[in-house]
Amino acid sequence: MKNTYIKILSLHILFGIILYLFRGYGNLFLFGIVIYFVIKIISAPQKLKTIEIIKACTYVLGSEVILRMSGGILFYEAIKYLVIMFAVMGLMYRGFNKKATIYLLYLVLLIPSVYVSLVILDDISNIRKAIAFNLSGPVCLGLSALFCFGAKITKSQLETIVNFTIYPLASTLVYIFIYNPDVSAVTTGTGSNFVSSGGFGPNQVATVLGLGMFLVTVRFFYFSKTKWYRYLDLLLLFLFSFRAIVTFSRGGVITALFMIFAFIFIQYRSMNKKDKSSMLISVFFFLVIAVVTWGFSTIQTNGFIEKRYANQNAVGQEKDDVTTGRGDLFLLEFEEFKNNPFFGIGVGRAKEIRFQKTGIHAASHNEVSRIIAEHGLFGVLAFLILLLAPLFFRMGNRSNVLFYSFYLFWLLTINHSAMRIAAPAFIYALSLLQVVNEKDPVHRKQIIGKG
Repeated sequence: MKNTYIKILSLHILFGIILYLFRGYGNLFLFGIVIYFVIKIISAPQKLKTIEIIKACTYVLGSEVILRMSGGILFYEAIKYLVIMFAVMGLMYRGFNKKATIYLLYLVLLIPSVYVSLVILDDISNIRKAIAFNLSGPVCLGLSALFCFGAKITKSQLETIVNFTIYPLASTLVYIFIYNPDVSAVTTGTGSNFVSSGGFGPNQVATVLGLGMFLVTVRFFYFSKTKWYRYLDLLLLFLFSFRAIVTFSRGGVITALFMIFAFIFIQYRSMNKKDKSSMLISVFFFLVIAVVTWGFSTIQTNGFIEKRYANQNAVGQEKDDVTTGRGDLFLLEFEEFKNNPFFGIGVGRAKEIRFQKTGIHAASHNEVSRIIAEHGLFGVLAFLILLLAPLFFRMGNRSNVLFYSFYLFWLLTINHSAMRIAAPAFIYALSLLQVVNEKDPVHRKQIIGKG
């Protein structure tokens, strides 16, 4: 497995170069991904179909940003629909755990606001677009949670899941370095930097690079057993962290730090005294890399990154709004909830109403305020299901060492980037996995559907 990891990682470094040199042909890469994983899933033995489907989902969510960068997305929400397709395949093969029925209720709660939009909006085309854009993420999450809830995987399979997410993120990292090798040349202020983000949205780029930061940290502390692999992990940690920081989009980086802290804390608590001593040595090296990365980022950004995280503008004056306008958007959507508390304003209408009232034509950055504004009390209940169901699941099963990190990624990401990409939807679902002993047979409780 270790040698395979290096070979596949090297291949994806090459993919990053190719996707940069042949921008506009990324759709061929997307077609290749789909064909490869569909064949793998169909040909896999029944007992391995679950892990093959999870690998497919994590790989495509890790590919989403580089495919958008390189013109490889046929339509904007394509990756979410791919995850939905794979999740449905999984439900057809293994059914779902009866305890996951709560996520069926979550999906049903999204329906009433669709009716509200149908009544209010006249243009069928606009209705279709509004529903597709605003419900693709929530539906992706609901179906992914149904599929993953209680699914049993081994620790080695968890490592494979981590690796299959890292591979396309490594391609993304290479693409960004080639697109902008000299950060200092394009840094002139403290605003989010599209050039240092590979010519794409800094918020989304920082989110996936922050995910990369976390995953290589997990490899360093949990999976890598030889010094050479740990050195590689530290190198990747430096590269992912540096490029995430210099996007000047703070949400993805801060989310990654919370995920890393949660993982290290949970892992440390579960260790014996001898292993804790070794863990502390690893933490020391990890912190050294963190300090070096921040110092290098400061130099490369001509000191502007320090002002960014201190909430200052380019001349060092403190900004009035630390949320860069997100707080105002949240309050506007909460006001719409108060005005339409029962059924909400309808799917996709938050953006339209915001433009009518303020002249601001911006999509919501916050999935929480969006769901309650557009779905009303049904949205409140739907969000509470998402918020609480994993915590109740955790009370009965503490086997997944990455549970809190995955849960935090979803919760923090939807509060600064909504569900613009598929990552928060499926990473949330990964928190619902059970990690079993390698020697234990993998039994699945079937209640709906048979393989």
